[in-house]
Amino acid sequence: MNTIRPVSDLRNNFADISKTVHETKQPVFLTKNGYGDMVVMSMEAYEKLQFESEIYFKLADAEREADLTNQRFSSKEVLTAMKKAARGE
Repeated sequence: MNTIRPVSDLRNNFADISKTVHETKQPVFLTKNGYGDMVVMSMEAYEKLQFESEIYFKLADAEREADLTNQRFSSKEVLTAMKKAARGE
């Protein structure tokens, strides 16, 4: 469930908000005059979100590329190519 608090809590109850985002690993949504204004999250949660977004976009790119060609590779071919790339070949 989302935690929603007034933006004034950021100033008045910073320690509590910090504790919440670290313990729950979830963002806290802040409102200003009753409307959504900003989101606060831990660095760990932010980095995880960035990583997941990067993976999502890479998978979406791969799917678009796959739609453009009928060429497919077996898992063995991919693993061999990855090992060669790791060795710098």
